[in-house]
Amino acid sequence: MGDRYANFTRSGAGRALARRLGLPQPPRLHRYRPGDPLLPGPVLLGQAPGGRAVEEVAKMLTAAGVDLDEPAPGPPPDRPRLYAALVFDATGITDLAGLDALYDFFHPYLPSLYPNGRVLVLGTPPEDTADPQAAAAQQGLEGFLRSLAKELVRGATGQLVQVAPRAAGNLESTLRFLLSARSAFVSGQVIRISPAPVVTPGSWDRPLAGKVAVVTGAAGGIGAATATVLARDGAQVVCVDLAAAGDALAGVANQVGGTALQLDAAAAGAPQRLVAYLEGRYGKLDILVHNAGITRDRTLRRMDRDWWRRVLEVNLAAPVRLTEAVRDAGLLSAGGRVIGVSSVNGIAGNRGQTNYATAKAGLIGLVRALADQLEPGTTANAVAPGFIDTPMTAQMPRVAREVARRMNTLAQAGQPVDVAETIAWLASPGSAGINGQVVRVCGQHLVGA
Repeated sequence: MGDRYANFTRSGAGRALARRLGLPQPPRLHRYRPGDPLLPGPVLLGQAPGGRAVEEVAKMLTAAGVDLDEPAPGPPPDRPRLYAALVFDATGITDLAGLDALYDFFHPYLPSLYPNGRVLVLGTPPEDTADPQAAAAQQGLEGFLRSLAKELVRGATGQLVQVAPRAAGNLESTLRFLLSARSAFVSGQVIRISPAPVVTPGSWDRPLAGKVAVVTGAAGGIGAATATVLARDGAQVVCVDLAAAGDALAGVANQVGGTALQLDAAAAGAPQRLVAYLEGRYGKLDILVHNAGITRDRTLRRMDRDWWRRVLEVNLAAPVRLTEAVRDAGLLSAGGRVIGVSSVNGIAGNRGQTNYATAKAGLIGLVRALADQLEPGTTANAVAPGFIDTPMTAQMPRVAREVARRMNTLAQAGQPVDVAETIAWLASPGSAGINGQVVRVCGQHLVGA
């Protein structure tokens, strides 16, 4: 599905017209291709006094072959070096005066950021600070980062990573995702890293080698992209979808070297069928991705009860039942991952989608509750896509679709692979420090937190 508006504004005449009329100009996003380096250029690494994470970050990036630089003493040079990323360790900020360090680091160097560059601020969870002033300063980082991310240009993105005490050693998986082209449509997010028994993958190119993954709704769109990316990263993927999508499902399974299971996840007996299939084929489950979903849009006053019920059954009740079934059967491995595909509409709401938003918000509640129940090293998280170009969104009226595409800082729709890359990051053995969280894949959507 091409974006004709974006293509037009990238042409000479279109660019001039967009500038003259003050229209959004979607940047061209670089997405990951196998064989790409972690970053296409050097990283400027700075810190506030007392930073807890900077040494670990420097060690990880150096080991990954990244060229590191530090801010020069005194005034910045008139023509600073160009950087692929600006990374600042703000974990040492413990009072309000310390916030000036953000200005001092970013103000002179933002113009030197590459197209599709990355901005990363490392902070401390406010509740882990020693006093109210330190908590206020650390909470201030969130407002700073979310606002700065809206100011970035040419496809650059920004994130805040809150690093709990004794958790700096768990950063590598998150650094590799947020600094790389895998996170092209993720911006303005706050990620928390907690202490956890993290396993470093044998290969960062195939971190899911030996893992068994189930992806529901895998016949197309986000589900097919997720199956593809998980398989690329080494997983054996069980592709699940309705019998009516059997041909497309088989095609995806064959393409990724996985298996196809025709199953209505919301049907009676579906959890038992999935458990029997996994027991017979694999004997375990490492990654469970709840992606299957439907819409039946209408204002509540005009909505048929069957539409209400069906959306909740498919989008929420089915994930609850499937998760309970694999847990009760002892199939979810130690260090397993449960990942729900929610939606920004489950966070901010949307007119005509009370059923859909209820279900997607409920999915967030599910993973947060599971996060407190699963054994250490096993995690439950959610991704919340914004507007993604899929066959489903292609059915929207054209004007509504074009407006939805521009309602984010990057002024364009995401691609299914953007959601898939985020799921693969959360599925990694190196991501055990991320638990009970919701990561929006929305280009920093202009509505919602």
